Amino acid sequence: MMHVKSLSVGERLLPLSFSASQGEIIHVIGPNGSGKSTLLSAVAGLQEHQGEVSIADLMVERASVAQLAEYRAFLSQSDRPAFNLEVAHYLSLSIPAGAKSLIQEVELVVAELAQILRIEDKLHRSVHQLSGGEWQRVRLCAICLQIWPTLNPYAKLLILDEPAAPLDIGQEALLYQLIDRVASMGVTVLMSNHDLNRTLNHADRAILLNQGVVEAFGPTTQVMTSERLSKVFHTQVTCAELNGKQVLLFE
Repeated sequence: MMHVKSLSVGERLLPLSFSASQGEIIHVIGPNGSGKSTLLSAVAGLQEHQGEVSIADLMVERASVAQLAEYRAFLSQSDRPAFNLEVAHYLSLSIPAGAKSLIQEVELVVAELAQILRIEDKLHRSVHQLSGGEWQRVRLCAICLQIWPTLNPYAKLLILDEPAAPLDIGQEALLYQLIDRVASMGVTVLMSNHDLNRTLNHADRAILLNQGVVEAFGPTTQVMTSERLSKVFHTQVTCAELNGKQVLLFE
């Protein structure tokens, strides 16, 4: 569904190749400065690069902004508009053009997303009256509206750059419920993440980057070995089992 071939960005990201299937969840992990955001921006078509990226039948390098917006949605690290908007108005800006007339369906999708993210009571507040965690959940709602399959038949890929960073542990749980819901509808999710235990238990596969180089790519349990993680993160990492799940312990 998505294919990346010999993708590189100067010295920040050395050539790498990988593919992702429909509905697959892939986490990009690695230390700060390892090239995670650079990779996501390049796949999204927002970063000049060498190599090829295709999303279904769309070649990212040759696509227009409008075409990219139909096939993929990209959530950058937190920002906030300089102008004042009501949350409901902000969300309306992310509704695909072809869905503007589908009033009932849009209302159903907004209601489902607001329920998952617990922002039902925020829809008529100003975006400047929201806490960091509230604003991030509004942003997640908006970005999902862009690629929700019942509103956008071209939707293929959701790209998230450290989406959990502004969230507390309860809000983070909502994020992963949302990601599972998106993937269940056949949309591929590619995201960077710092919570390695979340990656271990929620991602199908992982890309481990270190100084712009791919250290490993594959199923999470194969990529995230204690030896490899200890080497890349320069700290002792131990794999253990708790309540039937694998967990990572850090010294």
